[in-house]
Amino acid sequence: MSQFSYKDGVLHAEGTSLSAIAEQFGTPTYVYSKAALLNNFAAYSDACLGRDALVCYAMKANSNLAILDLLARQGAGFDIVSGGELLRVLAAGGDAGKVIFSGVGKSVAEMRLALSHDILCFNVESIPELHRLNEVAGAMGKKARISLRVNPNVDPKTHPYIATGLKASKFGVAFDDALATYRAAAQLPHLDVVGIDCHIGSQLLDDAPLLEALDRLIELIDQLGAEGIELHHLDIGGGIGINYGVAGEAAPVPVGDYLARLFAKIDAWRAARHDGKAIKVIFEPGRSIVGDTGVLLTRVEFLKHGEEKNFCIVDAAMNDMARPALYQAWMDMQPVVQSGAEAAVYDVVGPICESGDWLARDRPLAITAGDLLVMHTAGAYGMTMASNYNTRGRAAEVIVDGTVPHLVRQRENPADLYALESIIK
Repeated sequence: MSQFSYKDGVLHAEGTSLSAIAEQFGTPTYVYSKAALLNNFAAYSDACLGRDALVCYAMKANSNLAILDLLARQGAGFDIVSGGELLRVLAAGGDAGKVIFSGVGKSVAEMRLALSHDILCFNVESIPELHRLNEVAGAMGKKARISLRVNPNVDPKTHPYIATGLKASKFGVAFDDALATYRAAAQLPHLDVVGIDCHIGSQLLDDAPLLEALDRLIELIDQLGAEGIELHHLDIGGGIGINYGVAGEAAPVPVGDYLARLFAKIDAWRAARHDGKAIKVIFEPGRSIVGDTGVLLTRVEFLKHGEEKNFCIVDAAMNDMARPALYQAWMDMQPVVQSGAEAAVYDVVGPICESGDWLARDRPLAITAGDLLVMHTAGAYGMTMASNYNTRGRAAEVIVDGTVPHLVRQRENPADLYALESIIK
């Protein structure tokens, strides 16, 4: 059930009017539902009950400290891709012992930081990274726990920018090279080979590619075991999609159904091995936990009517939400207050000096200047991809808990943006 619904003609987040939020905090503002966030995480954690499993939230989707804190309190681990994200986890009270460090370009400083906090595991993505991590760990007198991110060459059938498991991808070790790379890793004195990882892409509406990737990982785990390289965890990544409201698009696979099929496959494999050895299962969901928990609240500045197009010019822009310009993403737009205004078809655009600055195209909207609009399903890859282009301060962020809105990130002002700059004297 969505936590965003109309009550007496006004759109609410849980029990709080979005009109009241705009009046109190201004626009543009990201508004998240605490209940939706916890419900989405519970879909994973409940499906893992009684199993040796860990849900590591992929915080690149949304890294607000309040969101990380809420998930950490539910027992979440975290999938990070930078040293900065690790520091966010720690600032939010997260457990470094539940952190997985992914990413193709880990620096020496980031490796040192992660080793100093004894993170759970590094997902290593290349042979040069193996050697760098071995040297860094040796210099610190430590042993780094690693898994290899294996590229299974499975087509996720998603947008090419978010497909990460094909041969042409920059991510991971090619499947055909994985066995030799594991052999090399096992010989390095300051590495402890503990797992295997893959992540084939994002916004997958069908779990068939994920289950195909699992089959390839199981095949490799058996080959490694035959050579005496025993793995302790299997990290299947994330990628389950959400419903953006695109007309005619298939409904995303329910998380519980996907995990049931995945665990059934793992159980059958373990039973066939006859060795009784268990393996921990790790997940890295991001979008499916936070995506539908948030909206981007914006105000209409002008309605501009042209010969070929009508433009609804709002105070949010591509610097606030990059997905439409970057991925041509379709995200539902609705007025906050249902009115009797005559509907017209608009392109919803922002004030940035780029023709690519658009949030929605060809949308029928019954609106007038000064009205409030929301962009739905904006909880993932909104604020984390925001920029300060045109010296625009990033939006405020609010989490709603029933009838109580909490400001969890203040709006930036221009002085914040140039505070780190200096003039040559």
